[in-house]
Amino acid sequence: MTKRIAAKHKIDRRLGVNLWGRDKSPFATRNYGPGQHGQSRGKPTDYAVQLRAKQRIKGYYGNITERQFRNIYKKAVRAKGDSSQNMIGLLERRLDAVVYRMKFAPTIFAARQLVNHGHVKVNGSRVNIPSALVNEGDEISVSERMKETPVFLLATSSKERDVPEYMNVDHANLKGTFAKTPTFEEVPYPVRMEPHLVIEFYSR
Repeated sequence: MTKRIAAKHKIDRRLGVNLWGRDKSPFATRNYGPGQHGQSRGKPTDYAVQLRAKQRIKGYYGNITERQFRNIYKKAVRAKGDSSQNMIGLLERRLDAVVYRMKFAPTIFAARQLVNHGHVKVNGSRVNIPSALVNEGDEISVSERMKETPVFLLATSSKERDVPEYMNVDHANLKGTFAKTPTFEEVPYPVRMEPHLVIEFYSR
């Protein structure tokens, strides 16, 4: 088990939010940070506010590595248009994020594992790289043997979240289509996200 996966239960408390809007979030019973000084809160500096915004988005997408996140930022600022919108679009196009959005997995971490283990296909071809970017119109499908697994059944029947409108999903046939790259406003985050602060953080 990697440190990123092992630490996922602490992310909500460390960031001070129920990041994924889950009923079983530890933040629901202990709404303060972990550790000896978890309940100590002073007025944050501008840098701290920007860092927290970065940590929330980075954590939401499975606590991706700093190197990956910085590369996404670089692609976002090089592309035409609003950099914060570009960044969210790139994050939502990650294969593990798409699998999670389509409710083929109960958590973003489970979605990454599903991809890593070779259970996901893009346009009929198996892809085992969670950070691979999905294009508009691509069809995402899950291996047939996953249909009766408890994890898949739990994910597809979950009432915690809905499939967003920028995806078309057929759970009965284990497939879905990434219809369009969403704008920031279209992404159903359960907590407030501030991608413009992330751009400011890396632009310092």
